[in-house]
Amino acid sequence: MISPSNWFGPRYARGLASLGVLLLLQLITGCSKPDSGATSAGGGKRLTIALMPKSKGNGYFVSCKQGAEAAAKELGVDLIFDGPVNPDPARQNEIIENWITLGVDVIAAACENRDGISTALRKARAKGIKVLTYDSDAAPDARDFFVNQATPEGIGQALMDEAARQMGTQGEFAIITASLTAANMNEWQKHIEARRASQYPGLKMVALRPCDDLKDKAQSETTTLLSAYPNVKLIMAICSPGVPGAAEAVKQAGKAGQVKVIGLGLPSENRRYVKDGVTQGVILWKTTDLGYLTIHAAKSLAEGKLKAGATKYEAGRLGSIEIQGDNLLLGKPFLFTKENIDQFDF
Repeated sequence: MISPSNWFGPRYARGLASLGVLLLLQLITGCSKPDSGATSAGGGKRLTIALMPKSKGNGYFVSCKQGAEAAAKELGVDLIFDGPVNPDPARQNEIIENWITLGVDVIAAACENRDGISTALRKARAKGIKVLTYDSDAAPDARDFFVNQATPEGIGQALMDEAARQMGTQGEFAIITASLTAANMNEWQKHIEARRASQYPGLKMVALRPCDDLKDKAQSETTTLLSAYPNVKLIMAICSPGVPGAAEAVKQAGKAGQVKVIGLGLPSENRRYVKDGVTQGVILWKTTDLGYLTIHAAKSLAEGKLKAGATKYEAGRLGSIEIQGDNLLLGKPFLFTKENIDQFDF
């Protein structure tokens, strides 16, 4: 059989090899950058923005994606949404490397491991790709801006204040987190502890357990906590799958109302537990707005309209957004309760 190199020569064989690598890359990523000739509604080249969740099956990030898609449609940009199935820093890095090869215009990442992902993001910036983070930050020199759902102080204080409102002035509580390396949750925990120490010294955190962003694991970890700490009065879950997982464990243990449940989560995932009195309060922000703001800011960054030193940003339907340093602030945390949770559908 005649090989391509013998038939057409070495140059053609090298071309076939390059084409094969490109096709394989497109299959791996599940998407490719649009034709550079594609234009936006305004007549310029369409931008490609790559949005990475911590885990793409997590309802929190599915909701962020909905807002991102709305912004992409409104602004005339192409959106790539991809990430690990479960929180996996190594897989996040692999996907970013693929996006660098594809030559996307902007990468917006929710970082599972702050230090682990920063090297890949610095590489993207060195290649001329603009970089944003959202939900959970990377090292400051690895990105241009961080789209922050709220300040860490605001989140930590809101959680601890609600825990104290539910527990009173004395008692034990435990925390369910996503992972022990999640930068945003570690930051929230620092402010939870600072608030506890300064305002509620009679309250004591007795355990911190990771659930890997999985409801079933949050349930099993909470069941273990209820057995190991029979005097615990409240479970605080600071990742969205953790709240319904903890609530289900408390419900099955027959301790609804006796052991309080609060945390950061989606109204849709916690409504029945809140209405049944198993979960006392869910604290969050509008996650669709977080996705919307991230894509809106990404486009402005790519076009040179969002620059260092700005103190305000006009974010389409969200109106004026405050910028503190290099953080775009979505707003203050909101408490969803039995009285208001039916007003929200995300």
